[in-house]
Amino acid sequence: MKIGRRKREEAEVESSSLNDIMFFLLLFFLIASTLANPNVIKVMLPQAKTTSTVSPKSIPLTVRRDPANPESLQVFIEQQEVSYEELEKRLKELRDQFQDPNSKDAGLVVVLRADAKAYVQDLVDVMQVGANLGIKMVLATEKNQK
Repeated sequence: MKIGRRKREEAEVESSSLNDIMFFLLLFFLIASTLANPNVIKVMLPQAKTTSTVSPKSIPLTVRRDPANPESLQVFIEQQEVSYEELEKRLKELRDQFQDPNSKDAGLVVVLRADAKAYVQDLVDVMQVGANLGIKMVLATEKNQK
């Protein structure tokens, strides 16, 4: 009688599903990273040597020239377009919303995001509206890569 050895089966780890899991994780992080800053209108900011951050009660205000009509000014509060005529009314509403009753400080900082191709007079006009309302306005820039 022939007595033979039993064949031992080696333990194996199935890794075919790991590819699917890695793909879904990659897809999730790509989508999540694009949604990280939804209240931004794409403009080319001017460059500066240093940058700083502002208080948490900040609202972006974007000023740019209309690409279709360069003579037309576009003003956006967050992502909502506002005409220049109603800008003062909207900023006053926002100032009153963030007003601290214990302080005469407006409690609101408007981050002025101006397109690099916008006219200086446009920026001065918008900043004058904020100054008349007592709102702090900060000009946003990109850090110079040099």
